[in-house]
Amino acid sequence: MTTMWDYMGPLLWPAFWMTIKLTFFSGVIALVWGMILAGMAVGPVPIMRSFANFYVNVVRNTPLTLIILFCWMGLFMMLGFTLAPQNDSFVRDNNFRLAVLGLSFYTAAFVCETLRAGINTVPVGQAEAARALGLPFFTVFGTIVLPQAVRAVIAPMGSVLIALTKNSTIASVIGVSEAALLMKSSVETYPDSIYTIFAIIAVGFVALTLPIGLLFTYLANRLAVKR
Repeated sequence: MTTMWDYMGPLLWPAFWMTIKLTFFSGVIALVWGMILAGMAVGPVPIMRSFANFYVNVVRNTPLTLIILFCWMGLFMMLGFTLAPQNDSFVRDNNFRLAVLGLSFYTAAFVCETLRAGINTVPVGQAEAARALGLPFFTVFGTIVLPQAVRAVIAPMGSVLIALTKNSTIASVIGVSEAALLMKSSVETYPDSIYTIFAIIAVGFVALTLPIGLLFTYLANRLAVKR
């Protein structure tokens, strides 16, 4: 008779590797989209500001589970929107990419608000001086305002990334085989070991999130803007 560890042990690293991949790809996309949203939110075009504010307010107040299910049921099941080629691993790859899509679009709203807080720390006189020299908005934003804003919010951005790591567990609702899905199947198979299973998964997430917090704290202190 197999033990809990015989069942869970070989699947532990693949499950957490899936969590790492979800966090990485979603984080990169969320950072790019969040920067674009932040630029729109503080930009001179009213319709872009309205769109960015509407997007942030709607997405931040929508449960992540609902967004992930919309990506799977709405985009894929109802509209036939796919993100993977039709092959033997289609279901696995498509669900993974749909989860990344949902996680990144959700997290981008928080990235936008974090960057907007950083933008507010940049002295207004710097942007005004650049505009007085005839520099266009996007040049001022990209070369003067945004670099200082990013350095000002490194620590909060680390918190957003840690939240994303934990939020990746929601991907299990569409069958992505990450840590939360392994925990669920392990508990169903070995209910007598529920506390041990919870402890193993909890330690795994601590091992993922603690280095992120330490790294971003170090970078925040090292790259802080001196005023």
